[in-house]
Amino acid sequence: MDKISAPAPDAWEELVTSALLGTARRTPPGVAPGPEAPVALLDAAAVETVRRRAGLRPARAARRPQPAPEDTRPPLPAAAARRLAMLLSDRPGTGGGGRRGTAPDLMELLPQWLATANARGYAAPPQLLPALLDAARGRTDLRPAALAFAGSRATWLARLNPDWRFALRATPGGGTALPSPQDTAGVRLLWEEGLFAERVALLSAIRAREPAAARELLATTWATERAEDRLMFLDSLRTGLGADDEPFLEQALADRSRNVRATAAELLSALPGSALAARMAVRAGACVAVDHTQDRPTIVVEAPHECDSGMERDGVVAKAPSGRGERSWWFGQLVEAAPLGVWPGRLGGRTPEEIVALPVADDWRNELHAAWCRAAVRQGDAGWARALLGTPAAPEAGGPGAVSLAERARLLSTLGSAERAGWVAAFIATHGLSEAFQLLGVCGVPWAAPLGRAVVDALNIARDAGSYPWSFSGVMGLAERCLDPAEAGRLEGLMAVPDEREDASPGAGGYWAEAFQRLVTTLRLRATMAEELGVG
Repeated sequence: MDKISAPAPDAWEELVTSALLGTARRTPPGVAPGPEAPVALLDAAAVETVRRRAGLRPARAARRPQPAPEDTRPPLPAAAARRLAMLLSDRPGTGGGGRRGTAPDLMELLPQWLATANARGYAAPPQLLPALLDAARGRTDLRPAALAFAGSRATWLARLNPDWRFALRATPGGGTALPSPQDTAGVRLLWEEGLFAERVALLSAIRAREPAAARELLATTWATERAEDRLMFLDSLRTGLGADDEPFLEQALADRSRNVRATAAELLSALPGSALAARMAVRAGACVAVDHTQDRPTIVVEAPHECDSGMERDGVVAKAPSGRGERSWWFGQLVEAAPLGVWPGRLGGRTPEEIVALPVADDWRNELHAAWCRAAVRQGDAGWARALLGTPAAPEAGGPGAVSLAERARLLSTLGSAERAGWVAAFIATHGLSEAFQLLGVCGVPWAAPLGRAVVDALNIARDAGSYPWSFSGVMGLAERCLDPAEAGRLEGLMAVPDEREDASPGAGGYWAEAFQRLVTTLRLRATMAEELGVG
């Protein structure tokens, strides 16, 4: 038997590199170039694989891990467990071409299924935890709900499999049990000696229960924290933000980190009664006035001519982005940070609706209204949001002085769910679906009945008009996930292939029928899923 020579230390890496580059570009040592090189490469890889396996030395067995923690939540109903297995076994992108057929997209239903299971307080079946973690590994949007459903066993498994390490990062404290608030010594020890993730989790947990206690804990080590850590800790104060936080945030305005200063200023501007908000109100008010010398009262704007040290300390960023004028950049920041309650008194006692309706001189309208939009969202002011939104029949985005669709979507988020749905339904009735996709994304699920009817009616109009069907695929996908399953019966009449008009897109009728069949099938599946989880 021929003696096998000892391999080079990096033989395996050489083979992998050659396989990636191709033997035409690089042949590993001992393989002759030419048409037989690929076969020789595979033979060499087979030999090296056996060598690597045979060369492993026996070692002492690792210590057996501690048993997984018990999950005391009630188990899933058997039908729901089978449904979860089906949802996790589905793989996106398995269909060919641009048409999806009539089968529901199961992976897109998984987030909704998880939300319902978590709301019902069920425990995840142990045998499905690996598949659940694999799904969450590939989709970051699934992780919060998937890890909540998996419970403490997710972190137990993550410590055994590097592929699931994200569960340790995503779980506050990496799954470490936090001390109770009454355990003063334990809280202090973890805060002073714990890992960063553990400290963030501790601060967030205390802040949710006792905002003042969390702020006082943060103050004990604030001066010695790293800048990036101070920023993360400061962000936790958004929960339960109140007037009592102002002294601490005012001190943070002098922080050596620009990002910390900016975050502190943002939080203070969300407190309309803060000293910073008052300072910003004075600065912004000096820039905006009503001119009564014209034919009708008109807002005039005089943007600041410089960004002084006081403005910078209060969070105004001096350097404007590329392509943006400095004065308009400073002006927008001042108006955004000023309390909206100051404007009626500053502008003649007018209501927000009357202020927004005033003409604005010298092309400052868009800048001023955009800043008011940001202020309304930051301060959660529904009254100003309604005034800036206007009526759903207002000009579409891009019209003169119109609030953009992105701004409208943010403004809608300040309104209640029912009001939001009604506004978007009226918008769709006026403008159709082509401009409504962004707005639909901020509406509560399942869609309220008026919104669902508006979407279906608009889709039906597009179908009857022979419109190019693929341009509505995004809305149709949203409808599958968001439309109330009770609407399925009303859609049955749309499942037939319509008579195609001469000016219709080729094959449009078949696509529309297929899409509505898939929509109805998906809605019925969602209804069945809810029943399996004990809803309804």
